[in-house]
Amino acid sequence: MTSDPTGLHRVLSPVGALPQAADRLDTRAELAPDELRIAVSRLNLDAASFRQLSTKHGGDGDAVRTEVLDIVRTHGKMHNPVTGSGGMLTGTVEEVGPQSPLGLSVGDEVATLVSLTLTPLVITDGLADWDGRSEQVPCQGYAILFGRSIAAKLPADVPTPLALAVMDVCGAPALTARVVGQYVDRGGSPTVCVIGAAGKSGSLSLVAAARAGAGHTIAVVPLQREADLLAGRDLADVVTLADARDPVALSRAVTDAGGPADVTVVCVDVPGCEGGAILSTEQGGTVVFFSMATSFSAAALGAEGLACDVTMLVGNGYLPGHADYAVDLLRTHVGVRSLFEARLAHEAAG
Repeated sequence: MTSDPTGLHRVLSPVGALPQAADRLDTRAELAPDELRIAVSRLNLDAASFRQLSTKHGGDGDAVRTEVLDIVRTHGKMHNPVTGSGGMLTGTVEEVGPQSPLGLSVGDEVATLVSLTLTPLVITDGLADWDGRSEQVPCQGYAILFGRSIAAKLPADVPTPLALAVMDVCGAPALTARVVGQYVDRGGSPTVCVIGAAGKSGSLSLVAAARAGAGHTIAVVPLQREADLLAGRDLADVVTLADARDPVALSRAVTDAGGPADVTVVCVDVPGCEGGAILSTEQGGTVVFFSMATSFSAAALGAEGLACDVTMLVGNGYLPGHADYAVDLLRTHVGVRSLFEARLAHEAAG
């Protein structure tokens, strides 16, 4: 098989599209010289995709499982057609092409750090061990990584489900730390607001903001039970309740908690939160959108219509060293680790 490091050679339709934008990928097991194949053990569906599927099917796990299987069979990848998102996976490297630049060997236990929306994937067990009610999906099958893919060896001291949960969102804390650090380097002590703060990316972003030198951190959650989840874990200076889809209520809640924010990080997995995030941010501030539920046209046009001079960043999920950074936050911050463990236990029980 001739190859292209971006995976262009795996695109079946439409011709010329990159794998993420493609409708269908070639999933043959044979490798091009710069590819490698992973025996998959677990998928992690991204939060926006899982919420959409679960809501669509009224929490019917069997129906969710059936639709995930249908998506993968139809497209050759896990690419939710509604949210446009996928997730990532863990598994064991089973074959490496002679020209693969990824530095991995047969037998390595790895997590992919690229989206399932561009990863050729075959499921061979019908997801028989998954009840369709959690983001983490026990799975047998295989996946292909290209020359420009990204994967990390799983840390030996962190259980695989926990490592997968962290690596799934590792771009968010890394970018948050970079943005906050830029304010600090200019002599600032920024106020940072994280919307969706009790989730995986939100909680890690709070820790990253504090480590990077934030002067004040505000955690926004929609429900008291999520505020209770944050309580006692040393994750934010202030926790406030607000529906992120209500722009005025969100802005008032953030202001009452010490805002408006210099940096607002959006980690919610529901649509309609763009206006509130913009209103919650100081003129000249920065909004980082780390949700696949974001409408970027709504964000751009909303900021224009509100006469808000804010820089808006799309969190693309990749910064050099982002996986190691996120795992280190988990290792060294007892509160965020206990929150992740509590969420995983709840998913397992549910």
